[in-house]
Amino acid sequence: VLASIGKTKCAVTVEEHNILGGLGDSISHVAATHQPIPIEYIGTKDTFGESGKPTELLTKYGLDTPFIVEAALKVLKRKNA
Repeated sequence: VLASIGKTKCAVTVEEHNILGGLGDSISHVAATHQPIPIEYIGTKDTFGESGKPTELLTKYGLDTPFIVEAALKVLKRKNA
């Protein structure tokens, strides 16, 4: 993780569960301790999930490609500001 954020100077985390206490928080902690960077978090926002077709659920919870691309562009804009 440190090598990657050292190269990119930013990060986007994507996880198929709640963002609270997840991978994004862990990466944020490491970055804050060693090299503060802009980070965008993609995951469910403190809500209970439901059953359904995987592609529909990814879209419903903002975990599909358009949301990831949007987050990447957003973090790059913050990085270059």
